[in-house]
Amino acid sequence: MKVVVAHNRYREAMPSGENVIVDTEIAQLRAAGVEVLPFQRSSDSIGELPAWEKALLPISPIYGRSAQRDLAELLERERPDVLHLHNPYPLLSPWVIRTAHAHRVPVVQTVHNYRQVCSSGLYFRDGHNCTDCRGKLLGWPAVRHKCYRGSAAQSALMATTLAVHRPTWHTVDRYIALTDHIAAHLRDYGIADDHIEIKPNGLPDPGDPPPLGAGFLYAARLSPEKGLSLLLDAWQRHPEGSLGPLRIAGDGDLRPLAEKVAAERSDVTYLGGLDRAEMDRERRAASVVVAVPTWNDVLPTVILEALSTGRPVLGTAVGGIPYLLGVDESPASEIAGWLVQPDAAALAAALPIARAEAERRGPAARERYQRFFHPDVLTARLIDIYTGLTANSDQPSR
Repeated sequence: MKVVVAHNRYREAMPSGENVIVDTEIAQLRAAGVEVLPFQRSSDSIGELPAWEKALLPISPIYGRSAQRDLAELLERERPDVLHLHNPYPLLSPWVIRTAHAHRVPVVQTVHNYRQVCSSGLYFRDGHNCTDCRGKLLGWPAVRHKCYRGSAAQSALMATTLAVHRPTWHTVDRYIALTDHIAAHLRDYGIADDHIEIKPNGLPDPGDPPPLGAGFLYAARLSPEKGLSLLLDAWQRHPEGSLGPLRIAGDGDLRPLAEKVAAERSDVTYLGGLDRAEMDRERRAASVVVAVPTWNDVLPTVILEALSTGRPVLGTAVGGIPYLLGVDESPASEIAGWLVQPDAAALAAALPIARAEAERRGPAARERYQRFFHPDVLTARLIDIYTGLTANSDQPSR
């Protein structure tokens, strides 16, 4: 089987979770014997483009002329069985779906965010969840609130792109929803159930987990929607030292808050931004990983990493987190952590419970990873999705 994996990479200077997930999936497919042809563009290469291509950049989310030309040449030369699309913005554009179909190649898309509808992809703005553009032919609220890169002009372009490509998105042969929450988003967008498969991302198996460490680890981008303020509000409702240590890893706009609380309390340590090896060490040193976003986070990689190392997770009941922990589908004894509403009082009440029950929940976390998020399980599932499409590849695309 031969698969083209199309993806617009971004923030190469700071490895993004999405880039890592795509690279991991490619490696897993190749290990399973699939021939993978990456078709990728990097947003960090924009400065190196020739002048004529820079002049066309404003319309690249809609069309992406050079990407369509290069993809057409690749499809003609290699004649792949499937095109698997991840992030098309800004340099690929959803037009790659039309280009693939013109060459009678079926398209799978993994949905990493809400950008079929939302210009920012987050359903979140100004500190709160927002679905103002849902159900609208053109997302004028995104333009008014400058939701895309803080620019009204760029938000207008993205809103126009989403409107232009609404018919394009409805021709995707199979959507991969990372969680049931994303599947619901796609159904609301008008995608039929038989065109949606729920298949989460996976991570390589780190091996048998070491015994639990001590205390709590919070690791995330320090931005408002990731819930640092919520966690610290809840933490400070307990006497200093009563919960054990809290270690905070990450960087971002709320770094001063993390530094301030760490300076005031001996049970809070701010670690700063960590590389992958340092993060692995801190995760193994903890007994509980905390993931408390206030937005509908799709599938936080930090939770997958925690489960793979047998660390239970204290999470908020938003986005894909209930799915990741198995709250709706597992007996209480098999849930991989604890779930609370994104409320400081509720989180404060859950912290001592998580500390007391961590040893009991650790094996459930590792078991859930092995059953649902192990690469052997997920790669086989992905190949089945490809195979189901190629069996009908002689039929014209919808």
